[in-house]
Amino acid sequence: MIKKYDLIVIGTGSAGSITAAKCNKAGWNVAMVDDRPFGGTCALRGCDPKKVLHGAAELIDWNKRMVKNGVPSEVSINWKDLMNFKRTFTDDVPEKKEEALNKQGIDTYHGNASFVSEDKLEVNKEVLEGSHFLIASGAKPTPLPIEGEEHLTYSDEFLELDELPQRIVFVGGGYISFEFAHIAARAGSEVHIIHRGQRPLENFDIDLVDILLEKSKEIGIQVHLQHSVESIEKEQGKFHVYARKKEDITRFEADIVIHGAGRVPALDMNLEKGNIERKKHGVHVNEYLQSVSNPNVYAAGDAAATDGLPLTPVASADSHVVASNLLKGNSKKIEYPVIPSAVFTVPKMASVGMSEEEAKNSGRNIKVKQKNISDWFTYKRTNEDFAAFKVLIDEDHDQIVGAHLISNEADELINHFATAIRFGISTKELKQMIFAYPTVASDIAHML
Repeated sequence: MIKKYDLIVIGTGSAGSITAAKCNKAGWNVAMVDDRPFGGTCALRGCDPKKVLHGAAELIDWNKRMVKNGVPSEVSINWKDLMNFKRTFTDDVPEKKEEALNKQGIDTYHGNASFVSEDKLEVNKEVLEGSHFLIASGAKPTPLPIEGEEHLTYSDEFLELDELPQRIVFVGGGYISFEFAHIAARAGSEVHIIHRGQRPLENFDIDLVDILLEKSKEIGIQVHLQHSVESIEKEQGKFHVYARKKEDITRFEADIVIHGAGRVPALDMNLEKGNIERKKHGVHVNEYLQSVSNPNVYAAGDAAATDGLPLTPVASADSHVVASNLLKGNSKKIEYPVIPSAVFTVPKMASVGMSEEEAKNSGRNIKVKQKNISDWFTYKRTNEDFAAFKVLIDEDHDQIVGAHLISNEADELINHFATAIRFGISTKELKQMIFAYPTVASDIAHML
């Protein structure tokens, strides 16, 4: 007997959970399907556990800066204990998530969802029929054309390592590689990042990335640019990584090789059987996040081909839009405000709004405020020597159009700039604000 639902959601992370809960509350019969433990990437194998480990790396860095300034005892990371602490945040998530869904009356299915027609999909040989579907399946590591690709370890596996290998090679120079590299290096590993492009972290300001590269080098991370990994060989439990730069081949020795070369939508679900058109970056959707080829299907988060960044808050915003359009008819369009982003290295780097190049090419009269601020009290009090900012101001309208920060406070400070851009707060108005002092926010007036 085929089970019928008003809504079937594929994925149990942020992109799917909000829609499922709202439709269920409205009286819809809802099911959720996931081929991995319930809870989604962020809570289980992404941002949340990563930031737990990042906290230990911050402590190591803080201690090294202050060891000759009144805090003489050096500290180190016990990887096993740190991982056990991390698991207190993640281990019970799947069970609690599923229990909560079932308590709400949402049916749950474990396994890979595969469309068999426009209104049916199969999970573990069981066919489910849906009046509507939401594809919120997230992303997976980008397949790499590397001989020996099977020897790669993925980011979620790094977050489950009981022991940290001594020699680590990261393939790719994006968020994942740099964040994990800064953790691993401070835990005592020898770390290499191999990146095929001329610059890593391409979505961040080039001047601030250079500062981060300097800090990375200081803590022992070796970054190899314009090197393309061609093959990985395994020999007696160790790995040889071969990378080409022009005509030269370099061999790197490693105990583990980690994939950090980007992610793509996880859409292995026979979309063609469901008449669901896809693009390179996800399900092809209209402005209502509805499939352009199958009107019964919506997509959200990393699984949808939109202009939104692949971030958890964006996935949540998408899910709210989908819920509204399912319950009220297509009336709510997806509109993304300025979206701040951060890379959780030590120091952190954050960005919002236009890049310097975009601002200068926009036809506006742009003033660039840029400075190394490691000598400001906020940073000097903990001997922080890598802190800087770049703020882009439309002088004719007295509006901030972009902000780029690097410091241990960057992830919080960037939200103030995002608020100013989103609501059109002028630099004059920001300078008139009275912030608590001394705090990182009280520096804003001096950055404009």
